[in-house]
Amino acid sequence: MSGARPPAAMLRRREARLAAVQGLYQLDLAGGDPETVAAELVEHRPPDAPELDPAWLRKILLGAWAARGRLDPEIERALAEGWTLARLGTVTRAILRAGTFELAELREVPARAAINEYVDIAHLFASGGEPAFVHAVLDRLAQTLRRPSEEP
Repeated sequence: MSGARPPAAMLRRREARLAAVQGLYQLDLAGGDPETVAAELVEHRPPDAPELDPAWLRKILLGAWAARGRLDPEIERALAEGWTLARLGTVTRAILRAGTFELAELREVPARAAINEYVDIAHLFASGGEPAFVHAVLDRLAQTLRRPSEEP
């Protein structure tokens, strides 16, 4: 079934992931209340923007922001020696936080699907080695955050 369009629910989740990354970026740079940021991301979408799943956006944005104290050390352990989360760009940090939260907490999403979604988001913001970097880090995290019986 190659070339088939993903179901509408998948597209709404994809847009929610992108908005969650944008919200995490905003919170990281400017601080603020995650609830307010989530509401603004839903309410102030451009008229031509694809529809998103507001519940999925809130789940990822609020969950990743609240869990960063617990999950940031996991991300740092998955980085190459000498790298820290603070050394990464804000967009990359936001992508990794969202992806790590999804791998750690949203077990209903297959790890491979979550990784691919965040690599696709990385492609929207960067070229060169950034998407491959995101892929490598999330793949390492999937190995440690998911049980061996779950596919990485």
